[in-house]
Amino acid sequence: MKKIEAIIRPSKLEELKTALDAINVRGMTVYEVLGRGLQKELKQYYRGKEHVVDLFQKVKVEIVCIDESVAQIISVIQKVCQTGQVGDGKIFILPVERVIRISSGEEGEEAL
Repeated sequence: MKKIEAIIRPSKLEELKTALDAINVRGMTVYEVLGRGLQKELKQYYRGKEHVVDLFQKVKVEIVCIDESVAQIISVIQKVCQTGQVGDGKIFILPVERVIRISSGEEGEEAL
């Protein structure tokens, strides 16, 4: 099993949820996060004072899946979330040793 962590633009979340639902991926965890990468800082003015914004709002989507689903899920994330601009985000794939469903005690793929 693998855990896919995708850091994406907040504006892409609803479209991504719909696309993942279309390939029967329903289980996910979503966080609102701040981050920075290659995006340049922005200078904004508030009440006459300059403020530098160097952390940008993003959404982190986590999905745990079987190994055979990883390529398809990554493809969907890239297709939906790629704008070609700096700041589209990143995808991380991590191994998952064990999954247990708390309500039933099921383990492994059955717990997904």
